[in-house]
Amino acid sequence: MSASQRQPYRPAEGERYMNPRQLAYFRELLLEQKRELEFHYRECSARMQAEHAHPADPIDQGVLATERELDCQRRLRNQRSLARIDAALQRIDDGSFGYCEETGEQIGLKRLLIQPLANLSVEAQEHLEQRQRLIRANGLPVYHS
Repeated sequence: MSASQRQPYRPAEGERYMNPRQLAYFRELLLEQKRELEFHYRECSARMQAEHAHPADPIDQGVLATERELDCQRRLRNQRSLARIDAALQRIDDGSFGYCEETGEQIGLKRLLIQPLANLSVEAQEHLEQRQRLIRANGLPVYHS
């Protein structure tokens, strides 16, 4: 099989966990996600700056206001995602990527392939969500990191 016909690498169970090849795979995956989010962030910012029109029609004003609100929400979500990507890249650099921040146990390839930003094991994530539900049930605000 020639080099051009080779299948791209994808981490697999049975390999040494978080070996250099896996880390390089996740780094490139995260960098690609970061580039995509940055592109959309710039696109959204440019669109928001270009919208100086104030339509006379109240319906058009409402549509424009809704679009601006959605753009603001997208920008905020992108900012949060970019911060999470940067944190994941930092974990790759410091050797903690792929390990639960609560327990230190392996998060697992299956989970990371689905959610490369995961920083908690499934069990720790479930425990966190359970605590958040209890807090909400008591009428207290839930803060997300």
